[in-house]
Amino acid sequence: MQENKMIRYRSAILLALFMGILLLFVVFLVTMGQTVGSDRHTENKIVKHENKALRGQIISADNFVLAYSKKEFRAEVNTKSIDPKKKSLFIKLFAIYSGLSEEEVSRKFLDKKGKNIHGRIVLTDYLDYRLASDLKSLSYKMGKLGIFRPLNPNKPHLVFGLDILPTSETRSFPHKDLLTPLLGYIQKEEEKGYKKPVGRKGLEKAYSAYLLPEKDGVVQGKSDVLATPLRTAKSQEVKRIDGMNLHLNIKLSFQKKVESVLDDMKSQTAAQEVMAAVMNSETGELLALASSERFDPENIRQQDVNSLNPNFSEYLYEPGSVIKPLTMAIALDQNKIDLDKQIRLGGKLKVSETYTISDDDFFKSLSPKAIIMYSSNIGISKIAWKLTGKELYEGWKKFGLGEKSGIDLSKELSGKIKAAYLFNHKVHAANTAYGYGMLANFMQLMRAYSAFNNQGIAVTPSIVKYMSDQNGNIYDTPHEVYSSQSCTAKTANVIKDMLGGTVNRGTGTAAQYDGLEVGGKTGTAHISERGRYVEKYHSSFFGYVNDKKGHKYTIGVFVIKPRKVYFASQTAAPTFQKIIGKMVEEKYLTVDEELAKEHFAKREAVRIKKHAAYVRKIQAYNKKHGIE
Repeated sequence: MQENKMIRYRSAILLALFMGILLLFVVFLVTMGQTVGSDRHTENKIVKHENKALRGQIISADNFVLAYSKKEFRAEVNTKSIDPKKKSLFIKLFAIYSGLSEEEVSRKFLDKKGKNIHGRIVLTDYLDYRLASDLKSLSYKMGKLGIFRPLNPNKPHLVFGLDILPTSETRSFPHKDLLTPLLGYIQKEEEKGYKKPVGRKGLEKAYSAYLLPEKDGVVQGKSDVLATPLRTAKSQEVKRIDGMNLHLNIKLSFQKKVESVLDDMKSQTAAQEVMAAVMNSETGELLALASSERFDPENIRQQDVNSLNPNFSEYLYEPGSVIKPLTMAIALDQNKIDLDKQIRLGGKLKVSETYTISDDDFFKSLSPKAIIMYSSNIGISKIAWKLTGKELYEGWKKFGLGEKSGIDLSKELSGKIKAAYLFNHKVHAANTAYGYGMLANFMQLMRAYSAFNNQGIAVTPSIVKYMSDQNGNIYDTPHEVYSSQSCTAKTANVIKDMLGGTVNRGTGTAAQYDGLEVGGKTGTAHISERGRYVEKYHSSFFGYVNDKKGHKYTIGVFVIKPRKVYFASQTAAPTFQKIIGKMVEEKYLTVDEELAKEHFAKREAVRIKKHAAYVRKIQAYNKKHGIE
């Protein structure tokens, strides 16, 4: 009897448990039915989420990313959606994930008067993609913990949690000041609450139309209860199209070495700026374009303002003696020079009551080649006077003076040369023949000098090799790379020989490099301020370096206002030589050992000859004065 009672008692308990479970299941089904049903009729709207496209990258020739974009996010929450009993848990968890202190998070819930805010608040800005993703995951976990509650009790299925919203696109330059000011910098502009980078200088501006994102991505479809588009057969998706990537001709490893050379020269000379370029003489591809004045594009300071402009194409100056080879080339093309005939000099030449031409060294006479080698102002002036004003003007124009070089930077100043008729007057012709009374920029001279190493053809300097899209498709650059016949091939080779002589025995001996073919021209020019030449200088060296394997390069070095040492033979020329050394290290050039021995032997012969001449001079002096 007792046993039957126990069985009935247990059966009743089991039945009650079963009925309870069944009731809970029915409630669950009803709730789900309401959620699904009402969602279809009321809250299940068609929603659209944007996936913001990004600005393209800038990539070096050795595949280092020099500039790229990333999204920044903001974390928001509606304070009403947080269960008051679990607010402290929300604060604790958010602090752990975000890296903020609990005190900092707590203050976000208070207004300026210390009262609780009822509504939306911004918890933190400037979140990167990784942290934004972590906080999205946290939002889901908080939902599971019941931290959030419905804003409307009549719609218990609508629970809104922590919102992570894209707010801006930020530009990153992972290598700091390397390759600046060439890369340029950006500023942010807001459009519909979203901030995007806009190029302001350098490549960022020059290629802005191609770097800009083409199309934002979109996912559109019916939403779930958290307003996230459901990816179904009926949903629609448009993939985002990012901006084009720029691929440079410049290797980061080589650029870094060149910048280091320039930094050393700036320190030695106390110059305002030192810049240099290395260019393929046949294609115009720039292997390096560097300046001592650089800045971090992500952290531009007040003292960086003067460094923001790429002076390679924006700084105009009177170039001085580096123009002499161009003047000589014009005369050669016009058959106005006998290369074997000496030209009388004399140290000084009075042209008018107010204009006298002088040389740094006295020479009674020199051949045309020696005029370039020893940089005679009188000699090149006399050569210029053999030409008409029109011939001089058109000749300099052929070399690109007074016209933009065409380099693919955001801005270039074209410089200036005088009108053709003025060159019929001796003063104007002579003055411009050795690089005064005119204005040029650094890249114009790079282009002009490429002609002497390329059969008379001057080529356009180019920084960007090609562009690519996010799928890896390759595109040509919009940059027009043109070439022009600046002088005949015969003339170019004669000038090339003269430039080689300048390095071997003339004013450019500091640029010598054994085992390679090197030539160039020094230029030390007075600076004019307020119409008067002052004791300030620009020094430069432009020339070429080739090896026996067929590699041909044009190199330029320009020193702005050196204060300690200003002669180009002591500043720009040795910098030129050091850059060649870095090119050898980077395998751009291969030293020929036999040629190196030949160069050394010639240099020793010159040294011995000079020493013998010095001994004879001393002996003659001693004999004249009876000194034994």
